[in-house]
Amino acid sequence: MPVDIKTPQKAQRLARVIASDILGYNAKDIAEGLKNDDLFERLEQEIVEARKQYNERVDESIRNQYNFLERALVDVLINKSAHLPTRIW
Repeated sequence: MPVDIKTPQKAQRLARVIASDILGYNAKDIAEGLKNDDLFERLEQEIVEARKQYNERVDESIRNQYNFLERALVDVLINKSAHLPTRIW
């Protein structure tokens, strides 16, 4: 797939969509990962695939300048799960 995202706004939107997809398909694993403090290890394959998809679609200059995907992963996976029990908070 050719690089088709060349603006920061679209890159940020794609990052949030990818993170939301991970949340939607992995809610149980996210809850368990927060509970056991192993969220990113538990979702490693999904995150690797998310980075691959993001990197394939977003222009390199935007990827080098912004960390939209990492921010979206934290915002969507962790902040939206703040109501779940965990030792972290």
